[in-house]
Amino acid sequence: MTENRVLLNRRTLMRGTAVGLLAAPALVGKGLAQGAVTWRVQSHWPKASSSFNDSLGMFAKEVERRTDGAFKMTLLGDGEFAKGTDIYNIVRRGVVPMGTISPSYIQDNAQAASFLYGIPGTLRESWEMQHVVKNLGIEALVNEDLAKEGTMALAEKVLPTELTLTKNVTSVSDFQGLKIRSSGTMMDFLSMAGAAPQYVPGSELYQALSSGVVDGAHWGAAVGAQSMSLWEVCKYHVKPPIAQTTDAYVVNLKALEALDDEMRTAFMDAAETRFYRRSIEYVHAEAVALSEGQRDNNLQVIHLPDEVMSMMSEASRKVMDKEAERGERAAKAADIYRGLMTDMGYI
Repeated sequence: MTENRVLLNRRTLMRGTAVGLLAAPALVGKGLAQGAVTWRVQSHWPKASSSFNDSLGMFAKEVERRTDGAFKMTLLGDGEFAKGTDIYNIVRRGVVPMGTISPSYIQDNAQAASFLYGIPGTLRESWEMQHVVKNLGIEALVNEDLAKEGTMALAEKVLPTELTLTKNVTSVSDFQGLKIRSSGTMMDFLSMAGAAPQYVPGSELYQALSSGVVDGAHWGAAVGAQSMSLWEVCKYHVKPPIAQTTDAYVVNLKALEALDDEMRTAFMDAAETRFYRRSIEYVHAEAVALSEGQRDNNLQVIHLPDEVMSMMSEASRKVMDKEAERGERAAKAADIYRGLMTDMGYI
């Protein structure tokens, strides 16, 4: 498949999505059930994670509904076939047609992937991240690179990233050297701010925390920590968020192109619609989860000392500058961030 053809197909798909969003979500004709499709979907979420059911599970049900049962998905939890950073490669090779990932896993595949994941210390509200991803072009910049590899990323939702810790932090010395499970640009950010981040797959995170391998983690924010039972060992939850981030679906383009036109449109339309719905759901769910954590787990909500926040602010600037140097599309992504941040009075 040539690069031009891949890009043309992507533009055609996205036009189809826009048309679908303007129309009522009619079901695909029952006749398609004779050519039914089942996709295996390898998730980076363990089955214990709320997003496995409430994000991926609900998306699969929506696609099945829109296609009148013709398009089904077999959902695999993290590690069932592949895990973490290995998921993108099995989708790219066509071993499975679809997976879920953190965009931080594909920083070496797409110049603007870090901006799709979220640059810490920049955007503050969910709607701001939704806007830069879908309306201002971050997702499209990522897909300019991924199309060359025969894949496409579709942002699944916006969620805050917050630290949950086994230790309280009351000074710079408490924060320095703190072992925090992290990934992508967040690792650079935390390292520059004085912590000692390291990557741990989701399926191994609880054990790593309970055994002291790491002192804390970010797995989304309150919803993620609660669903993964992290508050059983982590009694300190840090506010405010250190970033607005996204999860993403990654899709093999050959598999997508092989779908019937109506089925493909139903898939793309469902992904776009669920992105906004799930992002809004998540804002509500975060408030509920945090209240429950304080009530049921004796969770303490803490704020980092001003000196640590100052170090984080400087780290954020350095991360943005570093990521902008990845290439032309990364530089465009940085300009998109800076433009909105200027409009909001953040810089």
